[in-house]
Amino acid sequence: NANEVLIMTIKNNLLKIRLTLGYKFAKDFAEYLNINQNQYAKYECQTIQPASKILLHMCKRLNKPIEEIIYEE
Repeated sequence: NANEVLIMTIKNNLLKIRLTLGYKFAKDFAEYLNINQNQYAKYECQTIQPASKILLHMCKRLNKPIEEIIYEE
């Protein structure tokens, strides 16, 4: 039906990635990623998702494909 609205929820794996890499504190991981600590906390809590530019930066820094960082729920 053309009138149906597609609703996608995008989530991220940042908490899982941070813990897997051995970062106990989010602030340390944010520093490693060169991302503002408060902004990173919002990403990790799923309050907001990273903008495309920041997401690409994370992919490069973490050497991970985008699909390992964000996913559709």
